Amino acid sequence: MPPDWSPSSWRDLPAEQQPQWPDEAALDRVLKQLGTLPPLVFAGEARSLTDELERVARGEAFLLQAGDCAESFDSFSADSIRDKLKIILQMAVVLTYSSGVPALKVGRIAGQFAKPRSAPLETVEGAELPAFRGHMVNDIAFTAAARTPDPERLLSAYHQSSSTLNLLRAFTKGGFADLSRVHQWNQDFVAGSRQGQRYEQLAGEIDRALRFMKACGFATESEPKLHEVDFYTSHEALILGYEEALTRQDSLTGSWYDCSAHLLWVGDRTRQLDGAHVEFMRGIGNPVGVKIGPSCQPSDVVDLCEALNPDRRPGRVTLVTRLGAAVIREGLPPILQAVERAGHPVVWCCDPMHGNTFTSDTGRKTRDFKVILDELAGFFAAHRQVGTWPGGVHVELTGDDVTECLGGSEELGHGDLDDRYETMCDPRLNGSQSLDLAFQVAELLRAG
Repeated sequence: MPPDWSPSSWRDLPAEQQPQWPDEAALDRVLKQLGTLPPLVFAGEARSLTDELERVARGEAFLLQAGDCAESFDSFSADSIRDKLKIILQMAVVLTYSSGVPALKVGRIAGQFAKPRSAPLETVEGAELPAFRGHMVNDIAFTAAARTPDPERLLSAYHQSSSTLNLLRAFTKGGFADLSRVHQWNQDFVAGSRQGQRYEQLAGEIDRALRFMKACGFATESEPKLHEVDFYTSHEALILGYEEALTRQDSLTGSWYDCSAHLLWVGDRTRQLDGAHVEFMRGIGNPVGVKIGPSCQPSDVVDLCEALNPDRRPGRVTLVTRLGAAVIREGLPPILQAVERAGHPVVWCCDPMHGNTFTSDTGRKTRDFKVILDELAGFFAAHRQVGTWPGGVHVELTGDDVTECLGGSEELGHGDLDDRYETMCDPRLNGSQSLDLAFQVAELLRAG
């Protein structure tokens, strides 16, 4: 821990994207209560994730970071959690089996309740109200009562995160993630698609491989890695009061860890070097991420690495580029070269979603699947050019059969978006599109 840092030192610096809480006394009461509640994750788990990310930084594994744009209080259920996990497990199997590279699984889940906004206010038919900032802060309904930030929602987010983590641990360690169940992860609406059928073929090959191993005398029943998986959680560390309240000092090392998630990231709107978010992140022991948008210069990226990881610990920092398909081929190589020259051992991850969002002909915010794939291709091409490892993907997806992104094997068009457009914020890949993306990334990995 830096000697000039404390969990509250961020309060002395400008903090972007913070809600205007109407009742500071009520907020203080909630934050004090959060500070007495049990940690959601443990310091040892965060250290294990750092070790796994070190393997990614060395080019020995691939990071799959995926989940909802923004979690909802309204659609919380065991089925929705299971279905998100299913598609992430499917994608991980595709990546590992097709490319021969282990996939490190990190979910945007159990804490992704807050969203940065481009403007603090929203205007509808002449009426102006605070922007919707995610269920951790306010509600999406366009009324004064719903849009007023309510600190009690921080407690609701904590409790839903706790329940979600309990289910994730049960699913990933209790038999649901057993490799022998690989066929059962395929959901009905995905199974009938071209990518679902391709996945079934791959699952059949895994079945045969397991039977072959057993026939050769391998004790597959006693090998834990065939029956359970390690699954980590992450979210954007946006509402700093909440993050501070869940920061705990580890009894073994004396270091401070943000126990709201295993990995926290700073968004492109809050990565100011002299800002509160970078100040908070530089002192916690968790692995941390930074979103890098097209306005971020190579020198800015190096300075961020220096602030967050002056000791150059591999696995500590993940840089998530979100440059856009039109920019990445020219914009990414200078950033890669600058970080390499500075000697920072980072994980390079591509977010092909946020730089490619636009408003469709029907007025819906959407993304085109072909453009998403184009940014991923540009990401891999830039790394081949520089000689660095394209270490991961960061995508927004859902286990539901939604129609929010154009294209994919179903060839969704502008007229299809209204069929099942359910997101509270940004458009997400559905299950078929997610599988398609995993197969495409596996091919890019094989191509080297």
